Amino acid sequence: MQEMKEVRVAVVGATGMVGRTFLRVLEEYKLPVSEYVLFASARSAGTTVPFMGKEYTIQELTEQSFDSGFDIALFSAGGATSKAFAPIAAAKGCVVVDNSSQWRMDATVPLVVPEVNPEALKQHKNIIANPNCSTIQAMLPLKAIDQAYGLERVVYSTYQSVSGAGLAGYNDLVNGAKAFAEGKDFTPEKFPHPIFGNCIPHIDVFCENGYTKEEMKMVDETRKILSLPHLRITATTVRVPVLVGHSESINIETKSAFEITDVKNLLAGFHESLVLVDDPEHNQYPMPLACEGKNEVFVGRVRRDESVENGINLWCVADNVRKGAATNAVQIAKTMIEHDML
Repeated sequence: MQEMKEVRVAVVGATGMVGRTFLRVLEEYKLPVSEYVLFASARSAGTTVPFMGKEYTIQELTEQSFDSGFDIALFSAGGATSKAFAPIAAAKGCVVVDNSSQWRMDATVPLVVPEVNPEALKQHKNIIANPNCSTIQAMLPLKAIDQAYGLERVVYSTYQSVSGAGLAGYNDLVNGAKAFAEGKDFTPEKFPHPIFGNCIPHIDVFCENGYTKEEMKMVDETRKILSLPHLRITATTVRVPVLVGHSESINIETKSAFEITDVKNLLAGFHESLVLVDDPEHNQYPMPLACEGKNEVFVGRVRRDESVENGINLWCVADNVRKGAATNAVQIAKTMIEHDML
């Protein structure tokens, strides 16, 4: 096997929740990297973060940051930063893997889950989009089922943790729980309503069709990743009082008939990143607490939907900050290095 060349990597947004997780995942994956440089806003410049056994000083992101020559840049600094700086990095020969929503539906930008559509990476023009966290985890079971039986219709109902809304969302739950315990009033900073002891059927802004932007992201991104532009999909996304880990009830109608035992075997054998946890007799099924800190996607409660001819219900859980963001981006970088796509 040919030895992989060493590459130079920039991490943009290194001090944020996802950015710090980027660093932890990079430590685990041990990519062949000659140098890492960490960037953030002027506010964070000069601070240090522990990484790879030493302290790294955060540099301010500027239009000149990519002049020194990088092979890959992992972006997690929001859509405005990606819109401004990703083209600058790309023009200087750096491949950007962007975690914001800025480039996802751009027809010229691949939208990739490496276990599902790695072939899309071959079409990159130095910018690659990391899908939405709730979309990423659903793609693994859907791809497996589509390959075997064909997809006719998908209904998503999501139960998304507060960490999907960043540190401010995380703090709304922690501080709300503390206020409740102390018998005090609490005004949330991130969410339109208190999240402790509550479920909020509202993630991102509402669109003219009555769906939220998060719901439409799942519809549009699923079609793009699976190359099924006319697949019938609908979604309801809900914020729940869980710190880390998105859960999804996915209802699927297939084109072909199936045996439910075969579906379970199919999911169990699809990829090492997809783990079947499905033993209801012993109360074994995927849960956010069990998936936190892990890079895999977990599925269970796999059963026939008896209300339609070829229907499947399943429950899908993943750590949204890891597989739903940082891990998927690092896996994209790893795939590109291994297959000499830079």
